[in-house]
Amino acid sequence: MSGWGRKRYFAGAFLLTMAGWLAAYAVIQAWDDRTNSGRGPIKVGILHSRTGTMAVSERTVIDATLYAIDEINQAGGVLGRQIKPIVVDGKSDWGVFAAEAQRLIRTEKVSAVFGCWTSACRKTVKPIFEKYDSVLFYPVQYEGLESSPNIVYTGAAPNQQIIPAIKWSMDNLGRRFFLVGSDYVFPRTANRIITAQVTALKGEVVGEEYATLGSQDFTRIVERIKQVHPDVVFNTINGDSNLGFHRAMRAAGITPDSIPVMSFSIAEAEVKAIGPAIMAGDYAARNYFQTVDTAENRAFVAGFKAKYGQDYVTTAPMEAAYFGVKLWARAVSEAGSADFRDYRATIKGQSMASPGGTVTIDPATQHTWKTVRIGKIRPDGDFEIQWDSQRPVRPVPYPSILSRRQWSDFLDGLYLGWGKNWAAPSPPEAKPPEAKP
Repeated sequence: MSGWGRKRYFAGAFLLTMAGWLAAYAVIQAWDDRTNSGRGPIKVGILHSRTGTMAVSERTVIDATLYAIDEINQAGGVLGRQIKPIVVDGKSDWGVFAAEAQRLIRTEKVSAVFGCWTSACRKTVKPIFEKYDSVLFYPVQYEGLESSPNIVYTGAAPNQQIIPAIKWSMDNLGRRFFLVGSDYVFPRTANRIITAQVTALKGEVVGEEYATLGSQDFTRIVERIKQVHPDVVFNTINGDSNLGFHRAMRAAGITPDSIPVMSFSIAEAEVKAIGPAIMAGDYAARNYFQTVDTAENRAFVAGFKAKYGQDYVTTAPMEAAYFGVKLWARAVSEAGSADFRDYRATIKGQSMASPGGTVTIDPATQHTWKTVRIGKIRPDGDFEIQWDSQRPVRPVPYPSILSRRQWSDFLDGLYLGWGKNWAAPSPPEAKPPEAKP
């Protein structure tokens, strides 16, 4: 072999060897990414609003998620590794939620994301989780009409909150209802369910009004409530708009003794922010209250008060966020991997004794079996439980009042009517100032 031939031979051999090493490294790296079984921490995303109109509700859910992670880390972590939370501010803006969800999945390569409050945010990020085959743990009560293989729903479906509250209200408060809500997909859909259920039970809906997210001026809506004088107001307002609504009700002389309010997005944190003196006597339908008398809840409440102060309150979305983290950790441990493609099977059927009672992830829908409760707000800001289901209720995401096709057409109508968004646009002058962190 000539000198030139030998050089070409050795150069080719070197390149083949390097190509082999690079291929082997790529396989090893891909396997490491696939199993998320490196020596470092397991990263998870926490995607909630620290600022904007929804911050009053979502900040406490961030705390609950971090609290659960701290408990797991103190017990040794998952698969012998610590959990590293990456907390992101969604800024009460579903566009920001979408961008940050993609960054958490693609850049941070998190094992899971715990987050979202409004259904507008959840529906905006849903295609992202499905596209990249990642998972969102969603901790808030919602309108149903959805089931995604990439979302674990730890909040209430309509039959675990809205529908039982209608029957209880008709049995205990009256039969004439006024519906008021924020103008986005959850309140619009909830009120469609409420109207059908009230009508079926021979009640009457005497009014229905909406305000854009962040609105504070409810003078016109409250005046209409005063004029028609319903037996009950069903409230699906979200975020700090509840402050404006309840203050307007009291300014108009409307008290719970005359027209009680049954809320679906009010919990202890919102009562504390608005003021127990303003809220006392009104009602809320939830799956958890701070006053639930179980050993698990006593430990849960005591732990939060020890960490954050005696005035700190716990809420239903906080409890759902808390047990969502715990069930995720169990699923990862059983799968032996922090990659969703590996633990997606083991998350189904996961169960535990949570602060609010036994919860179980339904394998068919990835919604959660949970107890239903009605509470009355006390002057101290806690809830006196008026009724509970005594046992976990199976989640039914799609109420039977319409077919799935009819529900799909209904949602499409909302989405297209709002310019391919999941909420009504806010007039520029109606946007509230950004809340301070």
